[in-house]
Amino acid sequence: MAEATQIFRDSEADRTFRPKWYLGRIAVYSVLIFWTIICLGPIFWTITTSFKAAPDVMQGNLIPWIDYQPQWLGWRSLGMSPETITEPSTVREQFMLRFWNSAIVSVSASLLALVLGSLAAYGLSRFEYRFGPMKNDDISFFFLSQLILPPVVLALPFLVLYREVDLLDTRIGLILLYALTVMPIVIWIMRDQFGSIPTELEEAALVDGLSIWGAFLTIILPIALPGMVAAFILCLVLTWNEYFFAALLTSTDAVTLPVMVASQTGSQGINWWSMAALSTAAILPLIVIGIVLERYIIKGMAAGAVK
Repeated sequence: MAEATQIFRDSEADRTFRPKWYLGRIAVYSVLIFWTIICLGPIFWTITTSFKAAPDVMQGNLIPWIDYQPQWLGWRSLGMSPETITEPSTVREQFMLRFWNSAIVSVSASLLALVLGSLAAYGLSRFEYRFGPMKNDDISFFFLSQLILPPVVLALPFLVLYREVDLLDTRIGLILLYALTVMPIVIWIMRDQFGSIPTELEEAALVDGLSIWGAFLTIILPIALPGMVAAFILCLVLTWNEYFFAALLTSTDAVTLPVMVASQTGSQGINWWSMAALSTAAILPLIVIGIVLERYIIKGMAAGAVK
């Protein structure tokens, strides 16, 4: 029986290409793993520190059950450990009040900014405007340029304004201010989203008898939904973590979680375990929302880049 002969053979270029390809992939994944460790390191430290005792914090122990034995010290100080969760706790009540303040303010402000910002972005992507020398691109840049202004510059004007209109230490005051600060981000993101949707869809809807509002609500809005979810999540994260204006414009009733976390520092030093437990409870809702809505975030952030 005749031996089979190999007809196709790898060229010299192919044999030298494979090692380079594997080395390139290894280098890329090594960089990604390293960057993942850098990004997730602070979150890992915060979560593990909430289960440490004071000596473990001071000694810098990192790995639970290996470097130290986890305890409920930080959660016990908040009244949220297994043995204290069913008992009355003033600290837990204060935490829940701050938590609901942050939830109501951030969700309301994000929704308000999303509605108004999406309408403005739709108008800028579909219609031509002119205010003096400013056209659509100039107007869009004007909105985005509001983010360049440092918050400390607005501190005194807003403090005086809110005192005059009696909005100090109120949720509605924070909602209006936060919506104003994140609306430029919504406009910038959603303008790209609407710009990537063909105008022929709206023209066909108008021919079928729909109004501009009808075409927007029934045709454009469902297509742009992933981008709106991504913009909402971004606004939610920014407003949830905002500290400067919350500390400046609130004192008792409307205090949010970032202000409560910062208040853990005192004359006796920082209770790292309590601050870590409080920070873990504060970031946990955002982690859950990010995991649940991950596919919408990816679709929304990628949709405007493909035109």
